[in-house]
This record gives sequence, C-alpha cells and structure tokens, in this order.
Amino acid sequence: MKKRTLAVIMAAMMVASAMAGCDSKETEEAVNEVASAGEEAVNEAAAEASDEVQEAATEAAEEVQEAAEEALEEVKEEVGESSDSALEDGTYSAKFTTDGSMFHINEALDDRGTLKVENGEMTIHITLPSQNIVNLFPGTAEDAQKDGAVLLEPTTDSVTYEDGTTEEVYGFDVPVPAIDEPFQLALIGTKGKWYDHEVTVSDVQSEDAEAGDDKVAADKVAELIDSIYVQTWSEETDSLCEEAKKAWDALTDEQKEMVEGEDADPDYFGRDTGDASKDDPLNGDDIGENELLVVSFGTSFNDSRAEDIGGIEKALAKAYPDWSVRRAFTAQIIINHVNARDGEKIDNMEQAMQRAVDNGVKNLVVQPTHLMHGAEYDELTEVVESYKDKFESVAIAEPLLGEVGKDATEINEDKEAVAKAITSEAVKTAGFDSLDAAKEDGTAFVFMGHGTSHTAKVTYSQMQTQMDKLGYENVFIGTVEGEPEETALTEVINKVKENGYKKVILRPLMVVAGDHANNDMAGDDEDSWKSSFEADGSFEGIDCQIAGLGGIADVQSIYVEHTGAVVK
Repeated sequence: MKKRTLAVIMAAMMVASAMAGCDSKETEEAVNEVASAGEEAVNEAAAEASDEVQEAATEAAEEVQEAAEEALEEVKEEVGESSDSALEDGTYSAKFTTDGSMFHINEALDDRGTLKVENGEMTIHITLPSQNIVNLFPGTAEDAQKDGAVLLEPTTDSVTYEDGTTEEVYGFDVPVPAIDEPFQLALIGTKGKWYDHEVTVSDVQSEDAEAGDDKVAADKVAELIDSIYVQTWSEETDSLCEEAKKAWDALTDEQKEMVEGEDADPDYFGRDTGDASKDDPLNGDDIGENELLVVSFGTSFNDSRAEDIGGIEKALAKAYPDWSVRRAFTAQIIINHVNARDGEKIDNMEQAMQRAVDNGVKNLVVQPTHLMHGAEYDELTEVVESYKDKFESVAIAEPLLGEVGKDATEINEDKEAVAKAITSEAVKTAGFDSLDAAKEDGTAFVFMGHGTSHTAKVTYSQMQTQMDKLGYENVFIGTVEGEPEETALTEVINKVKENGYKKVILRPLMVVAGDHANNDMAGDDEDSWKSSFEADGSFEGIDCQIAGLGGIADVQSIYVEHTGAVVK
C-alpha cells in the first residue's frame, strides 16, 4: 500500500509541475483532483485490509493531502500570482511610497500617482511638492553617475491646493518593475548630490472603477437630497436631513461636483450663503400667554434670512415687548434645506401651532410676511383655522400689500407706502439724490417679483399702477413667473426700451434676497434677467441690487402697523 500511496503523491507532483503553465485556478483544481484520487485509492486498499492496516491507511491519506497542498504552493510560486501580472494595458491610480520623509508625492495628491500599462510595461507619473528634485534614476546613486546613465527628466505639473491656490512643481515618469515590491530610485536635487532611495508602487486601482465608485457615492447623496426636497414633513425628515449632510461631508471635492438629481446639485450643500449662526430660528419654549407668530415663506440664504426675515421679527419684538415672537416657515423644502446644511431647525406651521398649544398660549397673533393674499397666505389661514379652538383669541394680521382689490386700478395705502419705501431705498443705494436725477441719467429701476397664477396676481399690476400714479415714470414691475402677462420679462424689457432708458437697475420685489434674487435676477445663466437685458443689446449698463424688502426700515414699520391693528 505504501507503494501505491507514494505513486499517488508522485502523480500529484507531476501533474502540478505540468500545470505550471496554466493559471492558478486551473492548477489548484488539478492538484485537488489528484489528491482526491489518492485518497480514494488509499481508502479502497484500506477497506480490504485488517484494522492495523486501516490505521496505517488513514495516516497515508493524511500524508497524501499534505503532499498535495505542498505541491500546490510550489506551483503557485512558479506560476507567480503577483498583482502586476493581472494588469491589462490601461491607466490606473496607484500609491507611491518612499523610504524618506523628504522624497514623497505632493500633499494635494494623497500619495498617489497615475500608473500606465502599455504592452506589459508599467510607468507611474508622480507629482512632487516642488522643483527641488531635478532628476531621478531607476537604480542606485552610484549607477546614476556612471557614463551612459539615462536620467529621468522632469515635467512641469500644475497643482491646486485646498485653499484654491495653484503652484507649478516637477513631476516624473518612473518605470515600475513590479507592483508591491520595493525597487531602487535615486535622486539628485538642486545642490547636485545623488541620494539612494527605495520606493514601492502599490494599491493599484482602475480609474474606471474609481469613477464608477465616485458616481455611486455622488448618486447616493443626490438621492438623499431629493428625498428631503419635498413640501411634506414626516417623522423621518430630520434623520434624512442628518444622513444627507453626513453623506455629503464624506465625499471628495471631485465627487461633490458629480452630485446631480431631480432637484439635487452641488450648490445644495456647497453654496456659501452666509453665516447661519447669525440667524435666530425663534423656536424656543417658555412662550407665555401671548404669542406673536411671524410666518414667512422662508429662504435658505443665511444672510438674507437673518437680515430680512430677522429684521422684521426684531422690529415686531421691539414694538410689542409683551408678546413672545416666534417663527414659522410655510416652505418645508426650505426648512429641510436649512436643517440639513446648517443644523438649524425652523418650525413649519403645524409645529409652530402645536408648540403654542403645548406652551399654554392663550392669545395668538399671526403676522404673515408674505406680500399678498396669495396661495401661501391661504394655506396659512387654513392651518390657523384648524387650531382656532385651542386658544382664547386668534387673529391674523394683513400681509405687506394689504387687501388685493378687484382689478389693476384698485390701490391702497399699503401699496403706496411700499412703493415709496422700496423706490427710495433703490435710488439711495444706486447713489442718486432723487428718482428724477436717475431719470435724467437715463436710468430705469425694475422691481422683480415672483408672480403667481393665484387670483391675487393682480397685485403686481396694482403696484405698477401705484408707481405710475406717484409719477415714477422710470420704475417698472415684473415677475419671474410672468403672471400677470404684462409683468413677463420680455414685456418689461420692451417697456424700458420704448421709454428710452439706457441703464437699468434690477432689484427684487420680494421680502428676502434668496434664490430668485441671486439666480433668476442676478445670475450669470443666459436666462437670468441680468443676462437677458444684456443680450438685448439696447442698454449701456445693467446693475443688480441684491437686497430683500425685509431689511428696509420703512417696510418693517408697515408690518408693525399691521400687527398693531389686531393686537388687543
């Protein structure tokens, strides 16, 4: 039986040797097959033998398995399972490490270079921190100084750092003999002395695979942003906001630029809109019996939220010290945006009303900062009505422009006061002594509102009527939505041209200077109001004043008066 066992072992070794030209998987399968056959042969012989012989057979079977495993390891070494043997021609990212602290990849590249494989030959391009190393040599410093030594010449690479600064440094294309195995690479600096170094190329990653991974990570963030870019609130909303921000923070700068969804884009988290810490969300408890709830559509632009909405809230708090001022937004999309990006939690209408109930508020006054009795105002009144029986008294004050009126000719004191306040502020900001002085200069002022399909859209027409009645011939009212039709951008451009004005100053007719003011009005996209006026070619200059109505003291006073009309 020993002869039979030895024969099987020899067969395993011979098969393994013959398989040396095959890949490792085929080799392993072949050796295992022979080992299995050996065990079967031993077991067959043992079945026919005595107990003593069977015990010896078991030992022999174990020897067969051990011999087969040793044979497999030897073949693996001969075949060679180094990582570079699997690299196909193409471009990869790879880690480049050295044995010295003074010789390394530029910090902006995280110790990685670009590995290229062509016809089985590998070369890695490395970008260094400076231009202090002038040559490299694949080998020792001694060999680098011999006659005929071929030195590696530098390339000039441009590097951009995290702070936005750029620098021109040297790079080199270094031949790579093997992956994960140290090799000699000598260098010479500006002082003319050669130094020996040992370097290693490792952690090879396909650039296509990296790009795929980047896209997956970016798409995950886009999906999370889209999940909170909604007008409804759920018990999962806060956790989704936190998850979205955490996922965004984990992205690289390159991955952040790839974020794109139905509503998601890099600006959702990446755009700087000011310091959120300057804004007070006014969502505290300990309200007392009297609450003044200031309700706004809202804005995710931090500076405007603090200056415009916050400005109105502060004016009301100062005017009515016996009332606790609290805040609510009607746009859940904006609430979620501010929560996710800045960690600032603002109540929606239902949350604010429930907070008032939970705090035992008896008298509730709601002051909308909305311009008119439009869709948001209607939704606000519905929510307040549903909580009406929870308080001893509830009152809703007028929005900024007061009652709507039946047609474009019907105006009121509120519209007159607002027209005077915003025009005066625009003229002063533009550096003119008066509106007439601006007119003589050929300058027109265009106030851009939002627009609406609601019946309250006539309010914009009424504001133009009010401007005309005040004799403000070089003041025009327009809307982003183009509703009513005479307020559409093309109509406004034509009116300004027909009246002979060559200079235009754009300013929002909105409580806040948020997305519409910064993008639709003053943005660089070709469909913005600024770009459209410029593209018309009829005007010498277009300027933008990015400021909300809420920051104007006279406008704040109008809200104070409206609140005073219902405070008991």
